[in-house]
Amino acid sequence: MKTIKNNIFTLVVGTLLTLGLYSCTDKYLDEEENYLIDSESYFNSEDDYYMALVGAYDMLQATYVNNLLGEIASDNTLCGGESATDVIGFQQIDDMTHTPVNSNLRDVWNWMFAGVKRTNYFLEFQNKIDFDGRLKMVAEVRFLRAYFHFELVKWFGGIPIKNYEDALAGGGARFAPGDETSIPRYSKEQVYALIESDLNFAVNNLEYSAPQTGRVTKGAAQALLGKAFLYQDKFTEAASVLENLINNGPYQLVNDYSEIFENDGENGVESVFEVQYTDAEGAGFGCLQCSEGNVAVGFMGIRNHTGPLYDSGYSFNVPVQAAYDAFSNDDTRRDVSILDIVAWAATTGATYVEGYEHTGYFNRKYLPRKGDQNIGDQNLTNPNNYRSIRYADVLLMAAEAFNRQPTPDDSKAQAYLNQVRERAFGDSSNNSSATGAALTDAILEERRLELMGEGHRFFDLVRTGRAAQAIDGFVPGKHDLFPIPFEEIQFSAGNWSQNPNY
Repeated sequence: MKTIKNNIFTLVVGTLLTLGLYSCTDKYLDEEENYLIDSESYFNSEDDYYMALVGAYDMLQATYVNNLLGEIASDNTLCGGESATDVIGFQQIDDMTHTPVNSNLRDVWNWMFAGVKRTNYFLEFQNKIDFDGRLKMVAEVRFLRAYFHFELVKWFGGIPIKNYEDALAGGGARFAPGDETSIPRYSKEQVYALIESDLNFAVNNLEYSAPQTGRVTKGAAQALLGKAFLYQDKFTEAASVLENLINNGPYQLVNDYSEIFENDGENGVESVFEVQYTDAEGAGFGCLQCSEGNVAVGFMGIRNHTGPLYDSGYSFNVPVQAAYDAFSNDDTRRDVSILDIVAWAATTGATYVEGYEHTGYFNRKYLPRKGDQNIGDQNLTNPNNYRSIRYADVLLMAAEAFNRQPTPDDSKAQAYLNQVRERAFGDSSNNSSATGAALTDAILEERRLELMGEGHRFFDLVRTGRAAQAIDGFVPGKHDLFPIPFEEIQFSAGNWSQNPNY
């Protein structure tokens, strides 16, 4: 039962309107007055804290665009859509021609900062009253702040943070009008230090089980902390926290890879953290972040599809031939990850329309399934959860950390890698015995295969220095980060510098 998912829809809209937290404005520091309405008279009961917690969780649903673009920007997929100008911001990112004037990058910035604002609002008043379970709520919120900050730092590098030293100590502070001209952009290293502080608190104050399905656990905090270490090349630290999670956490690989991405596979034994979605109404193209559904699913659907199993969609994020060919013929993940539409149509009699940049393939993991959506717009309210961190990802991150730490432990790295490969092939006949740099290559290629279509590929290529070789048009020293939206630079009145070479 997706309790937190259901509560998000039933509680969040009224709560956020009451508190002035809900906004569809473009500029994240604009209209900040709305954020201050009646806020100091709130947080007088456990229910108040709970509803503010739900409000913080709600902004996770806006990360659909991050996950979609994490594939489009990579070598796994092309933008697709109806035409070259269907969603021009997506197309520019695919072609590596994006500039600071890009509405979709502005969405990533705005929506992640909206999440930061909601977590800081909770943390600002975290000690107003006490009740059983308050500390665990604080730990959840600090995980969520770390999650939003992690998205921001991997996309944009250093970011503005209000009252940085207080935030390091676990405090929170809301942005106010004018802050953009005085609060500095903190360095990438400082942002990661705050992420680590928040996640260490979450690890120490959460348990492996959660009071409601979909809420943050100790395992989710350990996994994200290990990932944050990995992105900083802190391999020894990553190996330690990820091994602790593997040895002590309740997670395991499911036997059948095909089960993971179906409705019945949500929040299963392999799920470390999922973004919860529902098919409740509330979406519209004027405010996509208002959707309680996974907007990316409809965007990736087969254009004008008629046939069994799948609903139609907008044909974005289409896998390329090289991504399909990267799988061995006997790798069970290939046909779960990528739908060969020509073979599908020939087998089932399905029909479809070819969209722009049609490759013949679709991201099957997140195609809309018939019967999943029953209330709102099928293209904007799909209930398919985003599997943000899976146990297979944890194993592969641990493998990389042990292989790349100053004193490598390649036998342990092989063991973690081969757990994933044995599931993919059904036996140990395809296990890797590579060591050193060859093992590094094998692990990173396994990440591509295991996590195909899940939004991680671009950032894996960037953090390992391989993006220029893999992505057409990628310029090192420029495209390692995305540009700060033009409006933010403009309104900061020279306080914030743009990222290099934009």
